[in-house]
Amino acid sequence: MKMTSRAVARPLLLATALAAAWPLPVTAQDLAISGGMVHTVAGPPMEGATVLILGGVIAEVGTDVEIPADIRRIDASGKVVTPGLFEATTNIGLVEVSLASSTRDYSLDGDLVRAAFDVTDGLNPNSVLIPVSRVAGITTVLTRPSGGLIAGQAAVIDLDGASLSDVLVRRRAAMMASYGSRTAGLAGGPRGAVSLRLREALDDAQFWREHRSDFDRGMSRGLAYSRLDMQALLPVLDGEMPLVVSVNRASDIESVLRLAEEYGIDLVLEGVAEGWMLADRLADVGVPVIVKPLTNSPGFSSLGARFDNAALLHSAGVEIIIGGFSSHRAGYVTVEAGNAVRFGLPWEAALRALTLAPSEAFGVAEAYGSIEVGKAGNLVVWSGDPFELSTHAEAVVIRGRRVPSRSRQTELLERYRTIDSLPPAYRGGREPGRTP
Repeated sequence: MKMTSRAVARPLLLATALAAAWPLPVTAQDLAISGGMVHTVAGPPMEGATVLILGGVIAEVGTDVEIPADIRRIDASGKVVTPGLFEATTNIGLVEVSLASSTRDYSLDGDLVRAAFDVTDGLNPNSVLIPVSRVAGITTVLTRPSGGLIAGQAAVIDLDGASLSDVLVRRRAAMMASYGSRTAGLAGGPRGAVSLRLREALDDAQFWREHRSDFDRGMSRGLAYSRLDMQALLPVLDGEMPLVVSVNRASDIESVLRLAEEYGIDLVLEGVAEGWMLADRLADVGVPVIVKPLTNSPGFSSLGARFDNAALLHSAGVEIIIGGFSSHRAGYVTVEAGNAVRFGLPWEAALRALTLAPSEAFGVAEAYGSIEVGKAGNLVVWSGDPFELSTHAEAVVIRGRRVPSRSRQTELLERYRTIDSLPPAYRGGREPGRTP
């Protein structure tokens, strides 16, 4: 297939359209990834296919793509090519050292409802956790707040860029909330208090919308929470922002489903350790779930936890998203996916659960989650099956730029690979002529 001027112009127009919603960095490159087994997620895998990226956007995918002579190439022969992985359960960019409070920017202390809290205001695009995660094949994350009943607003970011405008994909992508025994203690004691407080917040938001001018003049009843929190909850009530609720016990899941139906909320559930008990119900209402497949330690809120939870939910028709629920070890999400496959989840469903499913749930599937013409050039070349422990990411491309395969961990590995040239203290010995 010959690259005509019209064929070249179309990707450039696509790049311009994509940049309007998700700005592409000035470092976006033209490159071709060729010869690999390409898993597009949008269709069947293609053996020996080429993915052509122009201006940071996927321009062509297929086995008969003609590669321009002057373009940079990545040889993926004998390798596996997938979309970049999307990890939806992290605080990346909001934490460095978990035990150092000055490096934790994902939680607003005090209030039970913190809906107005927007994590992008404190996000660090130069976090050391970003290169650590992307060398493991993660290109996009939902970075989110935690704590309280309603924790605040999460954002979708790409893991490459020097500023917030470089990395930001979608601001206010989801509202985070929690339901269960821990939250019940904060809300007043029993689980019913959680539903009560959630309804109170949502009812107040509806009231504030209808009586905003009266409220501003001091001529209406008071609100249980701040005006800014009420304003932040309006997109949730309007179905423009999903409410992500962390919940595990089957009866709690039912309570959350009733609440979402009552208010017409676009709902995503996460945790759902006992979700398999309500698999048919979840499939009927079309609620996506974020699962951690290696959850098998029972607690009072998850006595029914089992390793095949993801497989059972998928078999019932529930949209599955896989998360590792870690920021410092976000790359282990592939281990979670591999174990989900081990316990019955189809391989293709596991890949979708790390790519297109989270992209759809958080409103960025127009440009992310699959290898298709017109989407952002986020891809990974793997040495083998990405869900095998021995596999590693050989090349990671984010918005058309091949990012360095280096992180603090790899630099430490190189530094201490050989210790002969290091001072004696590093070698466990002592300098000649000095006593211990």
